[in-house]
Amino acid sequence: MKNPAVIVLGQTSVAVARRLMQALPNATLYGLAGRTIEVDVSFTDFGATLRELFADGTPIIGLCAAGILIRTIAPLLSDKRYEPPVLAVAEDGSAVVPLLGGLHGVNDLARQIAAVLDVQPAITTTGDIRFRTTLLNPPSGYQLANPDDAKTFISDLLAGSTVRLEGAAPWLSESKLPIAHDAPLTLQITERNGCPAPDRLVYHPATLAIAVSHLSESVVEVVQKILEESDLAIASVAGIFASVNEMGHPALSSLSQALQVPIRFLDLFNAEDIALAAAGESGQLLASQQTSELSCAIALSSQPIDVETIGKPRGQLTIVGTGPGGEKWMSPEVKDVLRSATDWVGYKFYLDLAGSLREGQQRHDSDNREELDRARFALDLAATGKSVAVVSSGDPGIFAMAAAVFEVLEHDAKPEWLRLDIQVAPGISAMQAAAAQIGAPLGHDFCALSLSDILKPWSVIEQRIAAAAQADLVMAFYNPISKQRTWQLGKAREILLQWRSPNTPIVLARNLGRPGQSVRVCTLEQFSPEDVDMRTVVLVGSSQTRLISRPHGGVWVYTPRRYE
Repeated sequence: MKNPAVIVLGQTSVAVARRLMQALPNATLYGLAGRTIEVDVSFTDFGATLRELFADGTPIIGLCAAGILIRTIAPLLSDKRYEPPVLAVAEDGSAVVPLLGGLHGVNDLARQIAAVLDVQPAITTTGDIRFRTTLLNPPSGYQLANPDDAKTFISDLLAGSTVRLEGAAPWLSESKLPIAHDAPLTLQITERNGCPAPDRLVYHPATLAIAVSHLSESVVEVVQKILEESDLAIASVAGIFASVNEMGHPALSSLSQALQVPIRFLDLFNAEDIALAAAGESGQLLASQQTSELSCAIALSSQPIDVETIGKPRGQLTIVGTGPGGEKWMSPEVKDVLRSATDWVGYKFYLDLAGSLREGQQRHDSDNREELDRARFALDLAATGKSVAVVSSGDPGIFAMAAAVFEVLEHDAKPEWLRLDIQVAPGISAMQAAAAQIGAPLGHDFCALSLSDILKPWSVIEQRIAAAAQADLVMAFYNPISKQRTWQLGKAREILLQWRSPNTPIVLARNLGRPGQSVRVCTLEQFSPEDVDMRTVVLVGSSQTRLISRPHGGVWVYTPRRYE
């Protein structure tokens, strides 16, 4: 099931929304633009947003009247088998009403939310109320093999028929179902493929652990063949288990995708040992196959396997760019990474810009001058199985943390780091934000230069400024000045004046997207380093960069795409 969307229409509902999201740590808070602040996503069209989420299969929790949800979604209702959960929650949190999505856990979702809000959910499903269980929506660890037979089956139960159990499932045996040994209806719990029928519902418990080692590209075909020959249901596979030495192998990802189950890694090497360890103390080895290319073993547990408690996952490290400042410049991908990560790592100021942590997340602050140590710390943290977000402002690949991570990765070359899932989530850079605020000064060829001589000698910086000036490129100066570096920007101005007209436009953009934002334009001749600090990005126009006066003061700056 996809992560839920919590919809609010006014600021008074935001506090209640955040409270109920304690039960849904991966939910996204959507707020109506102009009426809400401090939300994850702002929207302007309620109807279009709601219908888009519903059509995409996203569970919807609306803090609003049930009627507005029903009327908005009604045109899309066609087949309840594909309807995501939809709930209405009173804006003060006093009522939780499941509306749609009974086949996808809406009642359980309602109970989760109601428990956090300390109210009773308004569940109206007859079978759920009478039998204290939902046959159409079994709990985690079980999957119904023949849902199309369930409607008639449940109707017969409600009409007074009895049912017998084949196999063990506490959620069924401890329910209020009318259980009898000679009943005409059957509930079968089996890891085998079973025999579904209108009078027999078959549930597959997630009790199978598949372990693989000495991987090859044929792993998917081999595992599927073993399952078929052993008459084992794919739906009963709880997870794929492997040695930590196999972490990052592409064949594992292929197998995980084919079986739609997670992967966990153990400090063992033999496939049989790994499978039995995953199945627990009562585990039984059901199948084992070893070839020169692949070893595979399947073990059976006496109860559904909680994959999250076994071994560790493949660690994830994502370097994200939050943009130059405000939340409106943060991409949806970056927001998703920040919400799902277990740990945030970064310079304190940048972590503050990233927003607030959800319950259970950890924050690790460091000094801005400790980039390589920060990268090592983040890689070590991810190697323990955590999902780590390394936070940069702007774009992480432009004078920021992405290069630091890969530099350490190459230099130290720890095997456990090389097995990690490492991604970069781009952000809006300061030069892009500055350009957008003033017009289009980067409309033609441009380059970006850092004036910091901490990591490279000033002689190199001088050469590059002169070369870019001679090449008539628009330039973006990052790290233009600091308390320790006070003369470099003035020297850069001197170099520019050797090649550029004194009337060349200069854009000074400070605190973009943050309180105190300012963007002003001057000429190269007027430009003074005293007007700049570390929170300023400097854009230097080319010979083609133009100014357009605005009717009530100020200018637009742009560089045309073609030369005259």
